[in-house]
Amino acid sequence: MLNEQNILNKIKSSPGYPSKERFLKGPVAVIECPEEIPCNPCEEACPFGAIKVGEPITNIPMLIEDKCVGCGKCIPACPGLAIFLVNINYSEKETAISLPYEFLPLPNVGDEVDVLNREGKFICKGKVIKVIEGEDHTWIITILIPKEFFEVARGIKPLK
Repeated sequence: MLNEQNILNKIKSSPGYPSKERFLKGPVAVIECPEEIPCNPCEEACPFGAIKVGEPITNIPMLIEDKCVGCGKCIPACPGLAIFLVNINYSEKETAISLPYEFLPLPNVGDEVDVLNREGKFICKGKVIKVIEGEDHTWIITILIPKEFFEVARGIKPLK
């Protein structure tokens, strides 16, 4: 079984993961889809052509970094809930992460939430700063977290 560091290394080596230089330029899509499955809604959703799947449709999505403006339209388009928007420049100490959320009740702006890693384990507290409904009715929650967790924070604990 892969541990969190091995999972992160696999994801970081995929063509959908931004470079360190791109993270520093502002909000950017992070595509954590390392499996070759027949899927391309993210490519179709991006109005800037920043995501390329191409042929065959089982290609791993590639992020074209210089075209990504961090709009987040790809987040709700992904049926695998595998795309996040990361802004490590939100503030000196905090990163903003926008992520898909498909549970009820929805958190409210200002709520403190438990932030989870890819394995569903608690890593830190976060603060909800935005709750919006995506074009396909998938909710997108934006949270603030301490900068050091930007590569591992990928969910929040569902509210009761």
